[in-house]
Amino acid sequence: MQLFKLTTRLSRFDDFAGFAREFKLDGRDLVITNEFLYTPFMKELNLGCHFVMQEQYGLGEPTDRMMNSILQDVKGLAYDRVIAVGGGTVIDIAKLFVLEGLEDVAAAFSRTMPIVKGRQLVIVPTTAGTGSEVTNLSIAEITSKQTKMGLADEAIQADEAVLIPELLRGLPFKFYVYSAIDAFIHAVESYVAPRATAYTKLFSRTAFDLILEVFTRIAAQGSDYRFERLEDMLIASNCAGIAFGNAGVGAVHALSYPLGGTYHVPHGEANYQFFTAVFKRYQEKRPEGGIRELNALLAARLGCEPSEVYGRIEQLFNQLLARKQLHSYGMKAGEIESFADSVLMTQGRLLANNYVELSRDEIRDIYQSLF
Repeated sequence: MQLFKLTTRLSRFDDFAGFAREFKLDGRDLVITNEFLYTPFMKELNLGCHFVMQEQYGLGEPTDRMMNSILQDVKGLAYDRVIAVGGGTVIDIAKLFVLEGLEDVAAAFSRTMPIVKGRQLVIVPTTAGTGSEVTNLSIAEITSKQTKMGLADEAIQADEAVLIPELLRGLPFKFYVYSAIDAFIHAVESYVAPRATAYTKLFSRTAFDLILEVFTRIAAQGSDYRFERLEDMLIASNCAGIAFGNAGVGAVHALSYPLGGTYHVPHGEANYQFFTAVFKRYQEKRPEGGIRELNALLAARLGCEPSEVYGRIEQLFNQLLARKQLHSYGMKAGEIESFADSVLMTQGRLLANNYVELSRDEIRDIYQSLF
């Protein structure tokens, strides 16, 4: 059994200019980013790179259509490195663009084409949530299937991950919270995953400890407190990414994908809907296992009894952003059954990594309870 692996080199810079100098960005680089990041941090540097502004191809999370449109526009360009500067959407897109012979990203996600790396990948995250800069996973909505799919392969692992805290400063509070909750869920799901080891648990614990500490201070002092801890939250997200890149995630993510794919709910927000319901079910089915250890650690950080942790976490998260009911996104009662079927048919990779097995009826009941 492999205990731990990290092939991505980590770097940290005070500003984007310092990163650009050391990495020698030039005309042989394809930079996928957003206009709101390009204008303040990159434009005046006159780098000569090929720049792609992701939002020109659609808003929200990545889809196969969005990625294929970008692919058509960069066809024929000569570049040796793909550099992602952005949040989860930008990063998930950039990972596919290192593959040789890519013509339709749906073929990559369904693995009907060879998955072979042809270029270097450098990732600069601008949210503290996905941890995608250190994982070998890309997620996109496959429009023909009306669900999200993941491609997990060493070929799309970043060669370099670069942390620049100042890039988080312009992130709106709502997206800051949802992305940090996403990182928290990565940390706790990977902590109880069957593939978790003593090494991955160190990274998980660092991540969820930091996130709960910062969230508690924000709840007490107000949203501006986050600016004092930008680097800490980048580190938390990165550690959570390292943990789940090795140990994986499970049912929280699996149940969130039909909601995200059908109603375009952002990834972190969709995960937030299912976290406590899934973990309460884990607790009911196997309270004596790894979840007991996790609950004790969470309780120590929150200052409560282990039996109270999920209620206390929900209370804390709701102080920052209230969790919604599923029907508020447009989900219909009739979709409870079809969503449960979709999870079983399309998310086997994640369900195989659950803390305990969940039946179709249990998955359906979770959807019903949150509807």
